[in-house]
Amino acid sequence: MDRVRPAMLWDIFCKVIDNHGDIGVCWRLSAQLARRGERVRLWVDDASALAWMAPAGEPGVTVLAWTAQAAAEPGDVVIEAFGCDPEPQFQAALAAASRERATQPPWINLEYLTAERFAQRSHLLPSPVLSGAAAGLTKHFFYPGFVPDSGGLLREPDLARRQASFDRAGWLRGHGIAADPDTRLVSLFCYEPAAIGHLLQQLAAGPRRTALLVTAGRAASAVRRWLDGREQAQPGWLATSRLSLTWLPLLSQHDFDHLLWSCDLNFVRGEDSLVRALWAGRAFVWQLYPQHDGAHHAKLAAFLDWLQAPPSWRAFHQFWNGGTSQAAPLAVPAWAAAAQAARERLLEQPDLARQLLAFVQERRGAAA
Repeated sequence: MDRVRPAMLWDIFCKVIDNHGDIGVCWRLSAQLARRGERVRLWVDDASALAWMAPAGEPGVTVLAWTAQAAAEPGDVVIEAFGCDPEPQFQAALAAASRERATQPPWINLEYLTAERFAQRSHLLPSPVLSGAAAGLTKHFFYPGFVPDSGGLLREPDLARRQASFDRAGWLRGHGIAADPDTRLVSLFCYEPAAIGHLLQQLAAGPRRTALLVTAGRAASAVRRWLDGREQAQPGWLATSRLSLTWLPLLSQHDFDHLLWSCDLNFVRGEDSLVRALWAGRAFVWQLYPQHDGAHHAKLAAFLDWLQAPPSWRAFHQFWNGGTSQAAPLAVPAWAAAAQAARERLLEQPDLARQLLAFVQERRGAAA
């Protein structure tokens, strides 16, 4: 990439709540900015997942402990992911730097991904800081999204090239999986859906053999727990079914992409893996993080509307997310066609890192 300006130093703040989607998003953003020539400091309270998620690291990205903020001088851009405020000491330093430079570094609140209309209305709106160490400064909301009026989705510039050169059979062979054209491959990355038993039975009784590739962690625990109960009630059930299981290790972000590209149907959860499923262009089923007030059902409905999901796809999503007890069939070919169409629409839009860079440059230019 030809540069016409010096690299900026980005401070990206991330708190790991209870899963790995937050650090996954922040790492992808950090890496993509670094590949565009920027310098990034990623401040995180638990970086342990990066050991398997991004074992090679990324030149230009420095991972720092959350507690080390007190001694840091703010860089050129501040991004707080999902509303995690930097520590008061850093905010005070940001206020002091703004006074010294006579201009405030862009401060961005990177929000959750949603297709709901409020996100489009709120995208890029200012949010004055009214109290605390940074009182008087201004943040701006930045909403990722699926439509041109949003901040877009994270997408690497070389994604299409990587997909075109991907050796599916070789990757599967490396994980001990045969690329049998008569066997449907399904990946499972989920929380603990109540419908897990129905899915396993549905795959086991299907018209063709299915190899279920189960990711490490909560998905594997959910499957094993259900199987233990089923094997007690009906010993040998799995061995006599049309379903086989492969237990996967923890996968790096690149290998998670490879998993999605290898399968005919992908079950994904949260935000980061949804975006990767969209770029894969294969049939998928998304499990949202369940919220006690049911707010995830409205979020799912908005997404399915944007997706232009055929009725069977909409019905299965609602069933998988606990919105209905009515079981739904798998209609993979129809879902795959709709997924490809959605991917093509998204490829027409600028990616999130590119839009962030443009917004930051605009803010810095206006303040100059």
